[in-house]
Amino acid sequence: MQDLIVAVDAGTSVIKALAFDLDGNQLAAAARPNRYDSGPGGAVEQDMARTWNDTAATLAELVERVDNLPRRVAALAITGQGDGTWLVDAEGAPAAPAWLWLDSRAAGIVAECEASGVRRAIYRFTGCGMNACNQSAQLLWLERHQPAVLDRATTGQHCKDWLYLNLTGVRATDVSEGTFTFGDFRTRRYVPEILDRLGLAHRRHLLPEMIDGSRTTHPLEPGIAARLGLPAGLPVSLGYLDVLCTALGGGLYEPGRAVGCSIVGSTGMHMRFVPDAAGLALRDEPSGYTMPFPVPGTVAQMQSNMAATLNIDWIIDVGRQAAALLGKEVDRAEALRRLDARVLEGKPGAALFHPYIHESGERGPFIDVAARAQFLGLTGRVGYLDLVRAVYEGLALAALEWEPAMAIVPEG
Repeated sequence: MQDLIVAVDAGTSVIKALAFDLDGNQLAAAARPNRYDSGPGGAVEQDMARTWNDTAATLAELVERVDNLPRRVAALAITGQGDGTWLVDAEGAPAAPAWLWLDSRAAGIVAECEASGVRRAIYRFTGCGMNACNQSAQLLWLERHQPAVLDRATTGQHCKDWLYLNLTGVRATDVSEGTFTFGDFRTRRYVPEILDRLGLAHRRHLLPEMIDGSRTTHPLEPGIAARLGLPAGLPVSLGYLDVLCTALGGGLYEPGRAVGCSIVGSTGMHMRFVPDAAGLALRDEPSGYTMPFPVPGTVAQMQSNMAATLNIDWIIDVGRQAAALLGKEVDRAEALRRLDARVLEGKPGAALFHPYIHESGERGPFIDVAARAQFLGLTGRVGYLDLVRAVYEGLALAALEWEPAMAIVPEG
């Protein structure tokens, strides 16, 4: 009896494989770190081969954990971190290390596109305020500084697309990621004018076919199936972007109600469901994202704080570094657990924290590549636990900015 669905979420820092029953109840999970490397000039890259091999190992581990999984699984679904640039050559191998959404090298390119009017012209199609995370800006940087990399590449993908290629041999992207970078969220199709305006028309071949994984699947290749312990030919679905999958599971789709959803992870995503994509009026100032939702004719409109829990990671690590200097090593997970349990002991409003800890600055609801984190109002009475609380409060205040930016206060 086929009573299970297996899903993979290849996040920025963790790769997860999960087994669900047909009612959506999680039955088992396996996970591995997904490591990335930071370099000069704001570079943040991931080894594509390592990400694939770690994903395969995570899936194989899940298969071992679930009794008789190969005979019970009905389908495999893939999602993962968004934005970034994962270039593949003609042989299906990486053409270069993957650029992640955290990479800030293209920040200057975005500023140029803003000054020239290109960013605003693209926004009327994509509903996305072009930023350094986007593949469009990253391809422009590569075109200017490393054109040989683009010459080697035959397909420009994203993380989940790369995994889908390895599983099925099919080069594709999903409609959410394809349209918010190079397409129209209303039609769910590419817009040639976007590449023309970017000066990348000669790289048009890099854009893979867009498919809707809720309607189209491809079979798991036999050699990969044997490696994973899964049945050959198993239907594989290229899921929508990870934030949309999370939002759908979290209840964003509720016809007849103005529903909102916040996802506080490495980045912060604050969104609302829009039942009529064709009738959506974009705000004048380009910012945020508008992504096709897994329901025809609908979209999720969102604002994204560049860094959310990355700010918490930072303040936790400051404490760990201080402890290490005094001769005591503290595990990060343990430090987070203990400080999170005591954060409310910190004095409320003891300091104001601007949560712009990543060197890419901020991307929503305003875009400022020079935005930086800072504490305001410090006195000698402010202690470490007060600072931890201030970071939490800063994230909450930043989240409040999304509602006026989208001109709606959701009901739920």
